[in-house]
Amino acid sequence: MDNYSGQNLENLYDAVLSLKSKEDCRKFFEDICTIKEVQDLSQRLEVASLLSSGKNYQEVCKLTGASTATISRVSRCLNYGAGGYVSVLNALKEKNNG
Repeated sequence: MDNYSGQNLENLYDAVLSLKSKEDCRKFFEDICTIKEVQDLSQRLEVASLLSSGKNYQEVCKLTGASTATISRVSRCLNYGAGGYVSVLNALKEKNNG
């Protein structure tokens, strides 16, 4: 079994998919995560966005305050990962342009 499957994780994914509004999402993440965890997740998404737009590690570090280890991990996921960042970034781009 890989690290991203199992009934508890399936329940978490279903819970996230059940959220109907940004306010519901905010409330759920406020309850399930610490503020630091939510900030870390949002920082990683911003790092992914900046890397996707062509920014280099130094620029991303300066703009986000993320460590080079975090930037490197996000970069690896963008290039070799499951495609989650790419899917989300494309969806956000489409939403913002539509």
